[in-house]
Amino acid sequence: MEKYLFTDGTNGVREVHSQEELKKIVESAARPDLIRIWVFNTHEWISCTDFNKQYSFSKKQTPDNTIIKRKQVAVPARRWLSKTLLFTITGAAIFLVYNFTRVEWKKAMPVSITADRPANVPLMDADSLIQEIEMTRGQKLDKITRTNLRLRNTWPERILLQLNAGRDTSSAGSRFHDVELTIDNTTGYNLDNAIVKLTAWKNNEVSATDTFRFGSISYAMPAKRIIKDSYRADSLSVSFSSLKAKAFNFCYSTDKKSNYGNNTDKWFCREQ
Repeated sequence: MEKYLFTDGTNGVREVHSQEELKKIVESAARPDLIRIWVFNTHEWISCTDFNKQYSFSKKQTPDNTIIKRKQVAVPARRWLSKTLLFTITGAAIFLVYNFTRVEWKKAMPVSITADRPANVPLMDADSLIQEIEMTRGQKLDKITRTNLRLRNTWPERILLQLNAGRDTSSAGSRFHDVELTIDNTTGYNLDNAIVKLTAWKNNEVSATDTFRFGSISYAMPAKRIIKDSYRADSLSVSFSSLKAKAFNFCYSTDKKSNYGNNTDKWFCREQ
């Protein structure tokens, strides 16, 4: 029984048991120039052209009970040894390159980062501000107004943003993973939404930034977000891009100096 292996570089290797079957496969191949055939009892893959020269498809098929004698194609020992040596050297080179270039990560101390106070939110003495407003208006502010005024102007002390992450180190630098963002809202009111920006730093330059949206942030318990991505960087930082709380008429944005140009009560906004 005849036996061959066939491949055209696209569908893997197929086992073929007759020249007739092999011929059909060859004729249906999209790229004849990519065809390679292995004749059993030989030692190499040959092209379709070489196969035709040595084992012509035009030869009449012989019944299975007839023994066909073929001239075996001898492979010179020197050629065979050269190929073996080439494969051995190539394999060794690949192994050495892989081992010398593979990054080996070692577990390091995890990091915990608290967002810095935004540059556009200076420290504010809320009591002095209330007194100034009452003197200007000539009347006392009611309790709710005073409370809301304090919250809007001291929010960095009451809405805390923190990042925690695992960290690995290697000769290539640091890798941060299992990143967790936490917003601890202690205002006593729910926040409607917050947008948080995470920044990765490499060589004192920004290498990557991601933004994450939080909605309906309760004051009863911290809001958390787990990030599946890992970051290769020297360090990470985190900050609020924006915040909004209709409950105390509060809107903050990192790219603004104030709402409505109001520098006395910078982050007051009317409920929409």
